[in-house]
Amino acid sequence: MSKAEDRLTALGLSLPRDWTPRGQFLPYRRDGAVVYLSGQICEWDGAVTHPGPVEDTPEGVAKGQKAAQICALNLLYRLREACDGDLDRVDCVLRLGGFVNCRPGFGATPQVINGATEVFVALFGESGWHARTAVGVCGLPGNAAVEVDAFVRLRG
Repeated sequence: MSKAEDRLTALGLSLPRDWTPRGQFLPYRRDGAVVYLSGQICEWDGAVTHPGPVEDTPEGVAKGQKAAQICALNLLYRLREACDGDLDRVDCVLRLGGFVNCRPGFGATPQVINGATEVFVALFGESGWHARTAVGVCGLPGNAAVEVDAFVRLRG
């Protein structure tokens, strides 16, 4: 087990079991040292954990952050595959793209996607900080509340 996975366990988090994607796409593509991770929704064991839209209330934003955290865990599962099983090969997280299923006028998309950012920073420290987008959308696969994608650079 990698040091990153040890930190994940210390945070009380775990990676999901393998699952079948909802569409016809690769879960990731490597180009040299860069891994492009396909968007992951807040799905666990085949079910969407947090349906959208995210409500414009403090409770709704907190639920959206939890959904974003689950997206991050799904991304880390696929990233571990791209790293041949060793998350300690991560050099830095370059970018996260976050999509929040919300109604027009929802202004807390950055706060919702913080739920994913916090996972990457907790695991990788300074190397977990990244460029980011946080966009409100009117729908996501499975009516999920959140979807997140990522670009990550590996060592060596």
